[in-house]
Amino acid sequence: MTVLVTGASGLVGAEVTARLAKAGHSVLALLHSNADVVRNNGTRLKPKPRTLTHLSGDITRSGLGLSAEDLHRVAAVDRIVHCAAITDFGRPDQEYQRVNVAGTEQVLALARAGRVPLVHVSTAYVCGERDGVAREDELDVGQLPGNDYEKSKLQGEILVRRAAEDGLPVAVVRPSIVVGAERSGCVREFKTIYPILKLVTKGLVRSMPGHYDAALDLVPVDYVADLVTEAATRFAEAEGRTLHAIGRPLTLRDFSDVLAEYPSFQVPRFVPPSAFSADALPPVERAYHQRVISLYETYFSRRIRFDDRVAAAFSSRPAPGGGRPYLRRLLDHCLKSGYLGAAPVPDSVPALAGLDERTRV
Repeated sequence: MTVLVTGASGLVGAEVTARLAKAGHSVLALLHSNADVVRNNGTRLKPKPRTLTHLSGDITRSGLGLSAEDLHRVAAVDRIVHCAAITDFGRPDQEYQRVNVAGTEQVLALARAGRVPLVHVSTAYVCGERDGVAREDELDVGQLPGNDYEKSKLQGEILVRRAAEDGLPVAVVRPSIVVGAERSGCVREFKTIYPILKLVTKGLVRSMPGHYDAALDLVPVDYVADLVTEAATRFAEAEGRTLHAIGRPLTLRDFSDVLAEYPSFQVPRFVPPSAFSADALPPVERAYHQRVISLYETYFSRRIRFDDRVAAAFSSRPAPGGGRPYLRRLLDHCLKSGYLGAAPVPDSVPALAGLDERTRV
């Protein structure tokens, strides 16, 4: 079949593109700003006749910003896999609204025009700031989004749900926090939780607000890509379902204990949010908190678990093992690559300008 993949240059999008092309499907990879399709292992996927075609476009524009020729080609696709989104934290709300909400509307308009089955990649964290169990069949239950990114992804998924109610064939995949490959821990870009790890293991941030029984759900990028690809290729079974692409939750106590196993790492102290004051931190640590840690603050307080029974019953791949062994693999890769334990993070406030504080879920 022919599949349009939006966001094909992203971490998940590139892996989905590679899997579909390898399986013999014709992939139209929608790219923004002449980006490349680079796999998690660093391999670049070059255009190949009848297998992979790069298209330059913009999901925020009508017709996805495609040329007339490319739009004609896209109109005949058999599937759309919508991975494109702004996932960096700390952006202005209008940027999330423009891409994650209005951009999703443009993708839906294209899908509706030809009644093309759509696989929409959302996030498990549409659950918002709450404790307990988040189910796959839940969406808008009156939750408070933890940040503007989560709010925009919730709004985008609501649009997708409404399109499904109007008759558009839809499946939704919700990854949690996407990190390195399950077996190797390898990741092509150090986003999401990685800047936090760098700051705390260097001892530049020693105190953080959080509960030791709060849980972070880290999911391997290869598992997410496998599940999204299966949803596209086995769409008749996936249609109408929402699939949580998740790992095994790690509590902040798990993080602390594993970090303590590495002699070169500093281990942060988690302080109950009600007792934490950023103003009481030393100036440099306070600056790092304001620029980086605060972007993730709500994740350190949520005692949330994601139910994935629908995804587990659907997927041919077992859910990732995760847990402390997986965290060790992620850390080992960070050390091997030099991301951790090599060049120190500067400990002066002016150096904050060079720190990549934006994180991705």
